[in-house]
Amino acid sequence: MRRLTIAALGMIALLFAHVPLSAQGISGDVVKIGIMNDQNGPYADNCGLGSVAAAKLAVADFGGTVGGKKIELVIADDQNKPDVGVAIAMRWVDNEGVDAIVGCSASSIALAVQEMMKNRKKPYMLAGTAGSFFTNDKCSPMTTQWVVDTYAQPKATVKALLAQGVDSWFFLTVDYAFGKAWQADATNFIKAGGGKVVGSVLHPLNASDLSSFLLTAQASGAKAIAIANSGSDFANTIKQAQEFGLTKSQLLVPLGLMISQTHGIGLKDLQNVRLTTPFYWDMTPESRAFAKRYAEATGGQLLNEGKSATYSAITHYLKAVAAAGSDDGDAVMRQMKNTPVNDFEMKNVSIRADGQVMRPLYVARIKTPAESKYTYDYYEITGTIAPEDAWRPASESACDLLKVAVKNE
Repeated sequence: MRRLTIAALGMIALLFAHVPLSAQGISGDVVKIGIMNDQNGPYADNCGLGSVAAAKLAVADFGGTVGGKKIELVIADDQNKPDVGVAIAMRWVDNEGVDAIVGCSASSIALAVQEMMKNRKKPYMLAGTAGSFFTNDKCSPMTTQWVVDTYAQPKATVKALLAQGVDSWFFLTVDYAFGKAWQADATNFIKAGGGKVVGSVLHPLNASDLSSFLLTAQASGAKAIAIANSGSDFANTIKQAQEFGLTKSQLLVPLGLMISQTHGIGLKDLQNVRLTTPFYWDMTPESRAFAKRYAEATGGQLLNEGKSATYSAITHYLKAVAAAGSDDGDAVMRQMKNTPVNDFEMKNVSIRADGQVMRPLYVARIKTPAESKYTYDYYEITGTIAPEDAWRPASESACDLLKVAVKNE
């Protein structure tokens, strides 16, 4: 994780100093939702301004009001800097009346924002942040995880490849909280399945030249090079790995991959790569219809996992506010967890006590250029992973919220 600046540490020290009293009804006569993510840096394609567009569709589909009160969105670029993200979130909540935040920030930012939201009792919905600790040892009663995490996404990929005899692994990992979490979780799956990790390297965030790291991976002789990064770092990894000829003798294995990254890199370099995904736009008539609406609203943009999750999170949050008759954080979170998620991408999906949205995951193969027949026709869905098989089981969880819920069942 990137070291926090002195300013950020000072801000985090203030997180515990301001805990609001509960209130009934809609505070300030407006329901205000913050959208925070990287909008110009290496992760901008994951969520960025595209998530803002999805949020606007969610608000419009809800009618623009809830309980007779206006719904308002506020937008911010966290610049991939913890001090910037924390400062924005504190200003929003303490001074500008923001009731909830949908985040697609780097894990180092999200951890700090989560603590602030927990102590202010404000819902925090993660629609792209991947650290598995958010629903494990760092779980919060105010946080929900809507997409995938560093536990679930590598799980199916590692198990499938081990079954095919891919038993030696090398990690190319971004030197950031989520990359390290990805590596740690995947390492556990590899060792549990009888495989071995022969080495690893850490590279800086937003690295343009990965040649030395890739040469080290190549020299390791590992059958699989596990790629634990995202955004532009992932794109650079794939392109430079192809240039060095790594794919001739070693398998490149992305531990997390959004379809927007597939689009940016292209089928030529990614064809036949296997992955796990929570959402694919071309799966059902409903998902295709929404993807068409989204494209029309954004000038033809592809609907990816984080942007669709932003829509789902906001819609479910607004339903909970309407049902609770209040934007009080505790009341809304109770309602969110007591109500199944139902929208264009999920049907009767529960939210577990640790905040995990218990959605199924899908095993996919990236098509070859010849197989792709129309715009964004990228994946062949080859299987479904049931929620109970995808997400961290309660028996392995370090989340006290989940332990209490299981005990009380």
